[in-house]
Amino acid sequence: MNLKHRDLLLLLLIFSLIYLLPLGARPLFMPDETRYAEIPREMIASGNWVVPHLNGLSYFEKPVLGYWVHAAAQLVFGETRFAVRFPSALATGLSGLLVLLLAWVPTRIDPRRSLGPMAALIFLSYFAVAGIGTFAVLDNLLSLFLALALASFFWASEADAGSWRERGFLIGAGISCGLAFLTKGFLALAVPALVAGSFLLWQKRWRDLFRMSWLPLLVAFLVALPWSLAIHRQAPDFWNYFFWEEHVRRFFSGSAQHQRPPWFYLAVLPAMVLPWTFLIPSLWQGLRTSIQDLPQRRNLRRYALCWLIFPFLFFSASSGKLITYILPCLPALAILMALTFDRLGSTLAQKAFKLGALLAAGLWLLLLVALLALQKIGLHGVPLYSQPVSWLLGSVALVCGITGFVWSVRAGTAWRKLVLFSLAPLPFLMAAPLLMPDVTLQKKAPEVFLEQLVPEIASTDRIVADGGIVRAVCWSWKRDDLYLLSAGELDYGLNQPEGRSRRVDLAEVRKMIEAQPGTVVLVASRKTFSKWQKELPTPAQIRQDGADGVVVARY
Repeated sequence: MNLKHRDLLLLLLIFSLIYLLPLGARPLFMPDETRYAEIPREMIASGNWVVPHLNGLSYFEKPVLGYWVHAAAQLVFGETRFAVRFPSALATGLSGLLVLLLAWVPTRIDPRRSLGPMAALIFLSYFAVAGIGTFAVLDNLLSLFLALALASFFWASEADAGSWRERGFLIGAGISCGLAFLTKGFLALAVPALVAGSFLLWQKRWRDLFRMSWLPLLVAFLVALPWSLAIHRQAPDFWNYFFWEEHVRRFFSGSAQHQRPPWFYLAVLPAMVLPWTFLIPSLWQGLRTSIQDLPQRRNLRRYALCWLIFPFLFFSASSGKLITYILPCLPALAILMALTFDRLGSTLAQKAFKLGALLAAGLWLLLLVALLALQKIGLHGVPLYSQPVSWLLGSVALVCGITGFVWSVRAGTAWRKLVLFSLAPLPFLMAAPLLMPDVTLQKKAPEVFLEQLVPEIASTDRIVADGGIVRAVCWSWKRDDLYLLSAGELDYGLNQPEGRSRRVDLAEVRKMIEAQPGTVVLVASRKTFSKWQKELPTPAQIRQDGADGVVVARY
């Protein structure tokens, strides 16, 4: 099927407006965005491209590829918010392209098109994909490499056994697994193994389990080997810490970070795939009619089901859970949605779609009412926004969404209904980066405030920081020599010989102040500073970012 130029232009326009245009609109958020800004900055500054460092301390929570990619973006675009977030946006766009290519099958609702553009449009309009895709985290890169590995394996499974085409795709799957491993570790091997193994068993291709697995595993090993040996030479304890602490303990331990019950992802998934959640009844109708299908579509549907279900169960079994962890499952869900919507045909305009679109419009109406009410009443008596442009922009975006959902009900053809439904949330997704409440920016995004103080900070000043804010201070002030009153995720680095002098307590801070008054700067959240202030002298100067923001005190 030929790709319509207008379909491609529509996807490029959506990607540009939602994923590229807003990248520099808001300050960097703590802790993730400032972390993935600062570690690459220090990598460039130090010239050490093997061992990651944060605040000059060894940082072993992730392998190195994600930092390399973010460092490359900073070398190209400078030390800007756009550069920090660009790798995530690009990875999301490339994931959408893979969804398009995988779903390259004929469509029944419009014989002139393939399902690829629809599947990509569904994927790019998921709330979770749009939200995470404009946020600097490594999960977007991981999701891209896993999607590339899984797509390559599927195309290999469709090729003739033993052919060069099959081998080429298997090598591609291995390269992608190796890159995924260098991004986030052993998870890169578990997810493809679960998907590919379950699919081959479903297809009753038992003998292919080993025949099609050894080559990708070998290639992945070779891709990961050079850096793995280099990090072992420079930091021999890396693999011990990374394997036991970041994988075994995080997966099994009852004291792991971000503990959630096993049903957590099942509960949050409907919110993550808004607004398409409201068309789930339509999906069920389409799925019931898709049992007898062409082999090409049937194999793709089975593969997408394995891709969705088994990683979802795997992540649900882990003790530690974050919403971003199941991002690799969403390309498969978008493909399944496109395939099942395509079976609806004449039923699409009936009650299931109409009800879903009207429910989506109702949710947007509730969001509009809530926005206006909270701006009027405020949270704890404080309005959401100090500037009217924010709530006015949000209101217009929500009204546009309501109009789009209602318009999709009245559209003539099934294809137009789906396109209009997917376009309806886009104004809100475009505006979302500018709709962060003022109190959220104060608590989680102190970048602007800290950058304003750069002229007041001398290179000889000794900076003492709370472990929760150290990343933002390092990035904003371009420092990697901060003393820490609390460790947080830098505990490992502080316990190494080169980091022990950086861990201080309040008694040591008092001694610093007495020895060199006027040169000690303390940076902490308002709540933390209130606790520490009782045991420290009166500051010579205090600067504060609002009632709930960051405090910078000079002694």
